[in-house]
Amino acid sequence: MRRYGLSDSQWERIKDILPGREGHVGGTAADNRLFVEAVLYRYRAGIPWRDLPVRFGDWKNVHRRLRRWCESGVIERIFRHLAADRANEYMMIDSTIVRAHQHSAGARKKGGADQAIGRSRGGLTSKIHAIVDAAGKAVALSLTPGQRADIIEAAPLLDEVDPAAFIADKAYDADPLIKKIEERQITPVIPSRKNRRDPRKISFQLYKNRNIIERFFARLKQFRGIATRYDKLKSTVLAAVQLVSAIIGIN
Repeated sequence: MRRYGLSDSQWERIKDILPGREGHVGGTAADNRLFVEAVLYRYRAGIPWRDLPVRFGDWKNVHRRLRRWCESGVIERIFRHLAADRANEYMMIDSTIVRAHQHSAGARKKGGADQAIGRSRGGLTSKIHAIVDAAGKAVALSLTPGQRADIIEAAPLLDEVDPAAFIADKAYDADPLIKKIEERQITPVIPSRKNRRDPRKISFQLYKNRNIIERFFARLKQFRGIATRYDKLKSTVLAAVQLVSAIIGIN
């Protein structure tokens, strides 16, 4: 296997859900694996598209095809297909900030579209929000400007999952979220803020497992093109995060 390439087990898990596969409507693509490896290589190495090694073919074609898969929802389907096989015993939510390179700014806003880049004292940033299961697999993802509060994305992401227990840090201790969790008969494992009059009792033994999502983010940020955002469009960045998350979640 070439450096940053797919293992055979990873390829076996995704090959039958890709467009251009044998028996699929339309032409058969003989280079699906090479294309996926080209995208992974680019984000793992954090290089400009034009510096993609020649073994992957014309970088313009690779980038064009990635955009086509983004717009048609192919990568999101890959992510959701693999995320459906998840451990529901408990899940956890958190977010991580990624610095946005200056080259990622300046995308045209079509219809007021938000490209998920925010400005703060740290400069241009984006924020990746994730829910992972007990095995460390990402099961729900979103991308927002870096200054967006964590709690805002919690409810929409929670709608996509159904764990027995839900782990989060104090940033997610808000009455509306706690109420929603309890109404769905999910056990909240969220420490109370210091200013809460009646602190909730939680299982700190279970809360210790929150390190699983920190390890997920550490693996995700080994991909330099994700740890630093270079792409202008939100859809491209989110697709890259979904693809990488799906691949690293395959055992």
